[in-house]
Amino acid sequence: MAGLRWASILVAAVLLFSAVAPAEAAPEPGASDWVSSESGRVRLIAARATLAEAGTVRLGLHFDLAPDWKIYWRTPGDAGYPPRIDWAGSQGAGEAAIRWPAPHRFVLAGLQNYGYQGEVVLPIDLRLTAPGQAVSLRARVEFLACATLCVPQQADLSLDLAAGDGAASIYAHTIARFDALVPSEGERHGLSLDRAEAAGQGESSRLRLVVRAAEPFEAPDLFVESPDFPAFAAPRVTVSPDRRQVTFEVEPSTPPTRSLLGAPLTVTIVDGARSLEAMVEPVAARADATPLAGMLLIALLGGLILNLMPCVLPVLSIKLLGILGHGGGERGHARLSFLASAAGIVASFLALATLAIVLRQAGLAVGWGIQFQQPAFLAAMVLVLLLFAANLWGGFEIRLPRWLLDRTPAGEAQPSLSGHFLSGALATLLATPCSAPFLGTAIGFALARGPVEIIAIFTALGLGMAAPFLLVAVWPDAVLRLPRPGRWMIRVRVAMGVALAGTALWLLLVLVEQFHTVSPPEENKVAAGAIAWTPFDPAAIPAFVAEGKTVFVDVTADWCITCKVNKLAVLERGELAQRLSSPGLIAMRADWTRPDVVVTDYLASFGRYGIPFNAVYGPGAPQGIALPELLSEQAVLDALERAAAQPPIPAAVPPIVPESGPIPPPPPPAGG
Repeated sequence: MAGLRWASILVAAVLLFSAVAPAEAAPEPGASDWVSSESGRVRLIAARATLAEAGTVRLGLHFDLAPDWKIYWRTPGDAGYPPRIDWAGSQGAGEAAIRWPAPHRFVLAGLQNYGYQGEVVLPIDLRLTAPGQAVSLRARVEFLACATLCVPQQADLSLDLAAGDGAASIYAHTIARFDALVPSEGERHGLSLDRAEAAGQGESSRLRLVVRAAEPFEAPDLFVESPDFPAFAAPRVTVSPDRRQVTFEVEPSTPPTRSLLGAPLTVTIVDGARSLEAMVEPVAARADATPLAGMLLIALLGGLILNLMPCVLPVLSIKLLGILGHGGGERGHARLSFLASAAGIVASFLALATLAIVLRQAGLAVGWGIQFQQPAFLAAMVLVLLLFAANLWGGFEIRLPRWLLDRTPAGEAQPSLSGHFLSGALATLLATPCSAPFLGTAIGFALARGPVEIIAIFTALGLGMAAPFLLVAVWPDAVLRLPRPGRWMIRVRVAMGVALAGTALWLLLVLVEQFHTVSPPEENKVAAGAIAWTPFDPAAIPAFVAEGKTVFVDVTADWCITCKVNKLAVLERGELAQRLSSPGLIAMRADWTRPDVVVTDYLASFGRYGIPFNAVYGPGAPQGIALPELLSEQAVLDALERAAAQPPIPAAVPPIVPESGPIPPPPPPAGG
């Protein structure tokens, strides 16, 4: 009896618990049951509880994702795939079109992906084959949900809608709320596309968009879709001081097989809850943001400063001997000789410009000083410099051709105009491994534009470098005041020959390095100094920044004299050397001694086409801070401080989406 009594009590308790335990309520009309998994749950909802005579009905694929889980947009980015719906088995259903709300950007291990997290509804416009009649919907949904791992999933959803008066369901507001986030092609949110341009060519091709807004931008982002370009990198964002205009620059993630010029693209601009979608065919980039006249002045200054670079000084010694040889000579001949040297400089710059245009049209990479990556060029330069040195030491005399001797006045022992012309051309060739202030800006501007700009900028560079020669040609009396030639010039010639031989030896060492394979180059770099240089890997930089580390990038080459100056005078001395070796700072060194497409593309991403180049990354500067060509300790330390800090974003700098995930939109109002 006691056992029976306890059994009765247990049954009663179970019945009582069942009566009060919460159970998932049956869905209201207009919704399927939820299908749950570890990533969250999904269901199908409708904006109408019943169907009237309308030919379409608005549905919604409703995701309620668990924390940290994400699904993908229609264009997923570097990896993933979007939700797909199979309507097989449905009755009364025709074509269905998904309307995609504006996505967020997710960055993981350098991969750019686009999608959604938390709650999201994908609105669907479904055509009804028999308006006014009941429909039976059977939707098989396949989607990829990702957190730490990615899990392909499938959900079978069923929704029956009866015929009736077409009254709105309780889910209509939920669908409408997310439909308002679908980018529009008009100016619904006060956004307008000002222009779309294609800048650069070949592997440096990039899209430039200028977008205006009636209200200030908060966190602008850009998503680009194209059948010809599988994916695009994260855009570089520049916001105007009043935050009502933003300029995006974005490159394809992989080297393009065709130009962006005229390519059909779909662009989606997102700024918080407002967005704009447009079809564009980029036109050739115009230079109104940086007027050509202003850039020509910068090129003139860059060419002028190039005369002070150590690359040019050995060749200028040849010119100095020519100046000394003019002591007491004719004013007219002095003027002509300096004009010939200036012509050699300008002509050689025009030759470099022509070569750059030809290489770009052929789809090859172009950069300042890239000829020093070629062993044949190095060998030729070594030979030429040794010949000049031997000539200065009296080993042999360079004789003029007979046809030129016939035109030379009898008894004239001064160097020929052709010799002065060639000395100017040689100075230009040896100047190319050097980078001077303003030079990188001018070269980057030219190589990112068309042939006309390249010719104009290179001509200005040549005129700037030739300016001292042109000045003496205008005022030749400065030459005539120099001492007359004498025995003292023999010692000067020997000294100048030593300078040229030293330059030839340096180039010979660079040539040997081209074939040196005894040990990995990075190991040699690390052993050479106290700074533990990490092998260059641009894809690893975002991960380091996400960990809160600061990254210093140094792009150098054995043939780059300015790089050596920066290294010895700034990077490996004093407080800065200690800072670059400190914990929490990653020092990366990229070697461009030999051709390297990764380094070339990296330079082009900053609009640079020559070295030295240095950049600093960190939580305060995830997009990188580009440093000037000639470094100073204070400039580098200041950049390291700015990159390491996490200050509020100033008005002129766009907000940056953190690497750990996107900035979520404001929480939507409750409903559905």
